[in-house]
Amino acid sequence: MSEGRRTVTGMSELSAPTGREPALVAQPRSDGSAPLALVLGATGYLGGRLVPRLLSAGYRVRVLARDPRRVGAFPWGDDVETAAGDATDADAVRAAVKGVDVLYYLIHSMGSARDFEATDRVAAQTVADAASAASVSRIVYLGGLHPDDATLSAHLRSRVEVGQILLRSGVPTLVLQAGVVIGSGSASFEMVRHLTDVLPYMPAPKWVRNHIQPIAVRDVLHYLLGAARVAPNVNRAVDIGGPDVLRYGQMMNGYAMEAGLPQRAIASLPVLTPRLASHWVNLVTPIPKAVARPLVESLQNDCVVKDRSIDDLVPRPEGGLMPYREAVRRALGRVNDDAIETSWQDSEVSGAPSDPLPSDPEWSGRLVYTDIRTMTTKASSAQLWSVIEGIGGENGWYSSPLLWAIRGWMDRLVGGVGLARGRRSRSVVTVGDALDFWRVEAIEPGHLLRLRAEMKVPGGAWLELRATPEGEGARFDQRALFFPTGLAGRVYWLSVLPFHGLIFSGMARRITAAAEHVQREDLEPKAKAGRIAPEIAEVETTAAPSA
Repeated sequence: MSEGRRTVTGMSELSAPTGREPALVAQPRSDGSAPLALVLGATGYLGGRLVPRLLSAGYRVRVLARDPRRVGAFPWGDDVETAAGDATDADAVRAAVKGVDVLYYLIHSMGSARDFEATDRVAAQTVADAASAASVSRIVYLGGLHPDDATLSAHLRSRVEVGQILLRSGVPTLVLQAGVVIGSGSASFEMVRHLTDVLPYMPAPKWVRNHIQPIAVRDVLHYLLGAARVAPNVNRAVDIGGPDVLRYGQMMNGYAMEAGLPQRAIASLPVLTPRLASHWVNLVTPIPKAVARPLVESLQNDCVVKDRSIDDLVPRPEGGLMPYREAVRRALGRVNDDAIETSWQDSEVSGAPSDPLPSDPEWSGRLVYTDIRTMTTKASSAQLWSVIEGIGGENGWYSSPLLWAIRGWMDRLVGGVGLARGRRSRSVVTVGDALDFWRVEAIEPGHLLRLRAEMKVPGGAWLELRATPEGEGARFDQRALFFPTGLAGRVYWLSVLPFHGLIFSGMARRITAAAEHVQREDLEPKAKAGRIAPEIAEVETTAAPSA
């Protein structure tokens, strides 16, 4: 955290609405049962926050997810129905929409693949057809705020097209068009935060002088909830935005003031094209190029609310819309309190492997490279697990920081996520969480953490960390696996083999040493309180220092 930053605590960016405001509470069906909401994109940034608020408002909730394990990792995972599949799978969508009253469409492509517009189009049409056939009562789609008389970027153009497909579905649809969303963990907020934190002087593209109308995540969720209750004859797109119209440079300096940082000098440079600017954002912030580019492109024009017709459909939140600086203040409070609900970090990475690690018998006949390390420690299995669970992000990887940093920068230079992505929470990890350039694929609390690599490599890579009780201590097992793709994969593994010898051996030693440090910290308070024998305390406090 930057020197001079002011710590903000004690506030919740999502303290309201709770879902109990009259306009937001679910309206029972004619038979008195609770209406059913289907959420597409439930494991994303906004979807993961909307679901618990729908439940609180009295809806039954069903979610469609490619990996149901990710749903189970959320606190609300046991309170929803889960359907497996994605929005381009017609059979899965038809099954998911059965009996649904309101459908939330919160998905769109953020990757840089050339066919993302076609993918978005197929998904939207598939959902539109299935919703119409199932007589869904309402579709709610979150699109992008945009000017009517400008040439749109490909990503923003695709979001507009998705909205048009849903509006033509025959199902009453409300398209909410939002601009920059401000909240802890949102990609837009993180881009502002890291650009301002890192750069005291900011050479920036000319779009820093464009006018935009940011909106607090609390208010976006309010409108999403309220959209389910609008009149049946409403089938249109409406703009939503906060009370402040700002230049992007003003947003940066507004953030700086709330974070206790000096005002930043900003120079507008016309030579920075969207493509160059996205590379620049990729290098100086945790935002990967695949996410940075659509964000940058969306800022090419003034994007402000053209009318407030949304106020005729959904009443404003109690107390009014949240000003920009208050939204920043509350977002910073959540970041500093390690209480971020959802984050852009946990969204799927375009082009990264998504298949789970095949079980050992399935390796028969396949080439796989492994690096296996095993160590024992005097620390307990629980103390060893506490170190494993906290790996990555600010805690690092318990090995050569320079080598890990070099690997992270190599990944960033080719458009990958790199190490700067960090982790959403410093203390808790769940399936689907991002840990730098890894993704949590499986977790058995107290025993196993399996990570799938999302760095750009010619093949699939996994890292497993295990803690197992053994005697009076524990055994640490560390296994790295790589399934190469073609000749490039084989050359890659051989080229990094010398570094693995340094990284993985040091990693195993330092993780077990850190666990023994945790053991000593656990024992010292007991020794001071006289709850263990002095001679035991002396042995523990004179043990070898931790790494």
